[in-house]
Amino acid sequence: MNRLKGKTALVTGATSGIGKAIAEQLAALACNLILTGRREDRLQEIVSKLKSEHQIDVAISVFDIRDLNACRRFADEYKESEIDILVNNAGLARGVDSIQSGNFEDWDTMIDTNVKGLLAMTRYFLPQMLERNTGHVINIGSTAGHEAYPGGSVYCATKHAVKAITESTKKDVHGSKVRVSMVSPGLVETEFSNVRFHGDNDRADSVYKGIQPLTADDIAELLSSLQIDQNMLTY
Repeated sequence: MNRLKGKTALVTGATSGIGKAIAEQLAALACNLILTGRREDRLQEIVSKLKSEHQIDVAISVFDIRDLNACRRFADEYKESEIDILVNNAGLARGVDSIQSGNFEDWDTMIDTNVKGLLAMTRYFLPQMLERNTGHVINIGSTAGHEAYPGGSVYCATKHAVKAITESTKKDVHGSKVRVSMVSPGLVETEFSNVRFHGDNDRADSVYKGIQPLTADDIAELLSSLQIDQNMLTY
């Protein structure tokens, strides 16, 4: 049974990587989509592809999730819409500096995207789910949210925050039929490392040398399974 047909999913950070793969797999399950991201050209390409391949509605909104006023305006635009699934996917890592030599701008970017952006989207869309007593919030965490590593102090801290937010949110909605889950991928070969190393592609490619990393589709398949099997919960 396809429980997603005709549902509406909001996916942040959908221009590439895991977010894009999630959008594609949800579309294949006949789920209508609202996609956000910073790169309009990529969002437009995704819309064209998904609309041509699937009989679904796809809407896009271009803004930076670090901009809390932009998040508010976006939420106001969709305050009357029924969002069944919120996928808080937007996130990134910047740099691998030690804490004693870290870059404050990189720190702000990670905290504002990975934590504040996720908080804003949840704050704006969770109330309507609770009002309807149905819905699912899925946060994309990381194994870095369970175990820290050298050079990852701030990134790991943001993903530990995602884990804490997920667990607290589950308790906040206890007694309702709204579900809250988190998926914590390990090493996934996407643009993640290119962004972390500020566009140094050779250094980014070296991260995956000699290993078989996960793919964005692997994570998207897990998330789709999470939606189809309502008894499944992933941390």
